[in-house]
Amino acid sequence: MKKRYVKSTVATLAAVLVAIGMTACSASDKSNDASSAGTSSGEGEAPESVTVVIAGSTSVQPLSEMLAEAYMDDHPEVGIEVQGGGSGQGIKAVEEKIADFGALSRELKSEEEVVAAEQFLIAKDGIAVVVNNATELSDITVEQLKRIYTGEVANWSEVGGGDAKINVITREEGSGTRSAFGELTGVLGKDENGEERDFTIDSAIVQNSTGAVLQTVAATPDSIGFVSLGSVDDSVKVLEVEGVKASKETVVSGEYKISRPFLYICGPNLGDGARSFAEFILSGEGQAIVEDAGFIAAA
Repeated sequence: MKKRYVKSTVATLAAVLVAIGMTACSASDKSNDASSAGTSSGEGEAPESVTVVIAGSTSVQPLSEMLAEAYMDDHPEVGIEVQGGGSGQGIKAVEEKIADFGALSRELKSEEEVVAAEQFLIAKDGIAVVVNNATELSDITVEQLKRIYTGEVANWSEVGGGDAKINVITREEGSGTRSAFGELTGVLGKDENGEERDFTIDSAIVQNSTGAVLQTVAATPDSIGFVSLGSVDDSVKVLEVEGVKASKETVVSGEYKISRPFLYICGPNLGDGARSFAEFILSGEGQAIVEDAGFIAAA
């Protein structure tokens, strides 16, 4: 059978609309219309086609693509479209009924729970702290990360490195990785005056995907960033956090402090085609793909 490839883009929500053909029906409606996927409507007839749409976290996106491709190989009647845009866009896509699943790389916030009729934990992931390969430092604390990303520390010498300005790389607002990193390190929260605090460094370089952060850190001397552990490659150096190496084992044990879930959320009335795909992800076969992709199985 000829191998098919998953459609993928990090387009904005408007581009997601274009990608699904500006149809009047929602993605969930399309799945419901094809609830008999995998069975013939009559003898000798081909099964009805199903389109499943996933939108959201760019950290989850590569894993979604791998899972979708494996599923479609065995289910030729199903087409799965994987879109990026960030965890916030995933929530919005489900709320506006233009995606079956919203992909999140963080916990669901209390105010978002009204959108999610169901949520599926598909994997676990650590957030790796990465620096340019020429950086002298090999270990950092959570408190030091907080001070760097809130602008209290601006030179590597203040955290045990060489005498050089720290070039801070961060993610855009709405990014699940940014939100999870901020909450786990204390960058997000209340300051000494009780005011809500966010990433406050005006000079920080903002990137809109995991891949862009890796490329920027690799090319920028004295830089620091944070990315999904499953996406790390040799182009950057991974710092230990409080003496603990970021790895599957340390995330599972709880020793590594900066970790988060990968979630799919959906609205009510999830179509049979989409639900079948979710069941595949949570099966032994699906979770083996999660592990092969460098992430941690959900159970």
